[in-house]
Amino acid sequence: MNDAARKLAPLAKDQAEQHYREAPNNLEAEQALLGAILVNNDAFYRVSDFLKPVHLYEPLHRRIFEIAGEIIRMGKTANPVTVKTFLKADEKVGDLTVAQYLARLAAEAVSIINAEDYGRAIYDLALRRSLITIGEDMVNIAYDAPLDMPPQSQIEDAERRLFELAETGRYDGGFQSFNDAVALAIDMAGQAFERDGHLSGISTGIHSLDGKMGGLQRSDLIILAGRPGMGKTSLATNIAYNIAAAYEPEVQPDGSFKAKNGGVVGFYSLEMSSEQLATRIISEQTEVSSSKIRRGDISEADFEKLVACSQMMQKVPLYIDQTGGISIAQLAARARRLKRQRGLDVLVVDYIQLMTGSKKSGENRVQEITEITTGLKALGKELNVPIIALSQLSRAVESREDKRPQLSDLRESGSIEQDADVVLFVFREEYYVKNMEPRDEFDPKYEEWKMQMEKVKGTADVIIAKQRHGPTGTVKLAFQSEFTRFSDLADPSFTQYEH
Repeated sequence: MNDAARKLAPLAKDQAEQHYREAPNNLEAEQALLGAILVNNDAFYRVSDFLKPVHLYEPLHRRIFEIAGEIIRMGKTANPVTVKTFLKADEKVGDLTVAQYLARLAAEAVSIINAEDYGRAIYDLALRRSLITIGEDMVNIAYDAPLDMPPQSQIEDAERRLFELAETGRYDGGFQSFNDAVALAIDMAGQAFERDGHLSGISTGIHSLDGKMGGLQRSDLIILAGRPGMGKTSLATNIAYNIAAAYEPEVQPDGSFKAKNGGVVGFYSLEMSSEQLATRIISEQTEVSSSKIRRGDISEADFEKLVACSQMMQKVPLYIDQTGGISIAQLAARARRLKRQRGLDVLVVDYIQLMTGSKKSGENRVQEITEITTGLKALGKELNVPIIALSQLSRAVESREDKRPQLSDLRESGSIEQDADVVLFVFREEYYVKNMEPRDEFDPKYEEWKMQMEKVKGTADVIIAKQRHGPTGTVKLAFQSEFTRFSDLADPSFTQYEH
């Protein structure tokens, strides 16, 4: 007697107690749902967006659900008569034939109103069985210890599978009515109105940049590129700290926290150590030169400022991962863990070219970069957070008279440019003008150079070369190199920043 028949047949009082653990299931709920579908095909559409044949426990029920679904999608009626045609006539369900079993299901059908509740109960039990499968696989693989799967890879794989189960184990998704979409749009506008700066996205803390971008939009991949010495890491660090320092949590009805302003930031520093990154942030906040901090060339007053700043910064939700040469799979696993344990609103990666792809990409660096950028874009959508990924530019910039970067200057540019929602270039003309200083101050060109230097001193351009949801253009900012700090210019007509 199979499981379906066992549930239908009355249990004898003297039946021996089962001493084995059965996988979570509810065959009565499956029978009730199938009966409702066979009586009224509209019940199928109440569950078809989240419930699939694989979610049913009994193999016969899976086949009935799958056949009924195919018949209904063809515009025909699924009932005991039409469904039995596609099942084996000689198949028995206990003492019943398949035709009799289908008739029994239809006769004992529940109301269509209850169909969705039964569907959700069946789906939840399928999730529990999936959890058991993941747990069993973890144990078995750990015992077998295959050579091609070291423990770290197994942990990452288990985390990925668990996160996928957590994200897909919901009843939402599918089509929504236009009324619902409008309501969501109004909610977003309301949140933007309440948020500091009235932005739809997360504020960078730099108002002129927010004005062009509307803040950092969730699930966007933002590429921040520039030649060495332009201040890519400085700008990314400034934005990361501004967001973390502005974090203001709001309690949700389910007890969880959501960022009302600012956010929790994860920073992957593949180039610098966490100590170097912290030194930069402390220098920016205290206005004590980072080079002086490293040399210990500071006064007692400066030291007191550093201590006070460090105490304040301990409460800031900025988390740094300094692992070098991290792979996209490792990065994704750690980001999922951070979101689960601490929350996550913005992710920063410094920088793309220091990451590694999978072994499948081999020696082809272009394929490897494509895998990395595609993985970052997918991760942003999966976690629903903006990702700021830094990138180097090719040396082609240095060979041109006009040093302002273009999209074609991105290294391995095809995939980076294609996958990015926003591409920002950091350009400091001061860097190039300073290198052109005449050796002799009595040189006729010296005065001309001096005037040009005064014009660009202390300023930087952030060029928005690509933006899917907004305009392109250039934002002029102030840059204090000794504090590695970007900020808004005091006035749009201001062209020189005095230190």
